[in-house]
Amino acid sequence: MDIRLTATPKGNGFQATITFSGGVSISSAEAFPSEPEAILAAAVKLLQMPDRIQRLFDEGRAPHTDR
Repeated sequence: MDIRLTATPKGNGFQATITFSGGVSISSAEAFPSEPEAILAAAVKLLQMPDRIQRLFDEGRAPHTDR
């Protein structure tokens, strides 16, 4: 499974995105002042959901988002 952390321009800042294998992604609602801050926010969010990530590895499939 691949997990990618990215930052894309949004308004006056950057939006954080976590992209999982299969193309499913979770994006931040807020914008961050810089690309590194956006990527850091995505990493922190990823670390806040260890049970969900473990289930994905156990099941070998892409996640479902709660949007």
